[in-house]
Amino acid sequence: MANPIKMIKKVELTEEQKMSQSLESLLGEVAQNKDSLLETLHLLQELHNSGILEAAGSLVKAKEKVAKIAVGQMTREPVTNILNNTMAAGGALATLDPEMTKKLMGSVAKGLAKAEQGLQSNSKVGILDLLKVLNDPDINRAIGFGLNLLKGIGEGLKG
Repeated sequence: MANPIKMIKKVELTEEQKMSQSLESLLGEVAQNKDSLLETLHLLQELHNSGILEAAGSLVKAKEKVAKIAVGQMTREPVTNILNNTMAAGGALATLDPEMTKKLMGSVAKGLAKAEQGLQSNSKVGILDLLKVLNDPDINRAIGFGLNLLKGIGEGLKG
């Protein structure tokens, strides 16, 4: 019968052996990824030739100064006003019925087309013409919509 193993001797590599293994591993990876490494080197050369690489390096070196400038620009009143207005508009849009908004935008587009036709005809509109068109159901509907819109805006401006 065989003797039991009582001691396991751990093989420790010298620094030179570790470096040799590391270098072999690295060379193996380079060989396996030759095409992508060459493409990366060509890209880096193009970035260097165009000056972009140097600019990017300078930007990274000055990251604290650049960050300070960016934060300073973002906290200026016009920028904060834009952000606040965008958030307020987003909040208002979130409360609107998408179908009504779609219908309204389609109506505005159609209205602009009709207005363009009216400009092309270059006809004058008199007081009697205004009174006559009040009987047109489309115009009456638009005027009613506009009046109710103005009423709602006025109510909203109260408080």
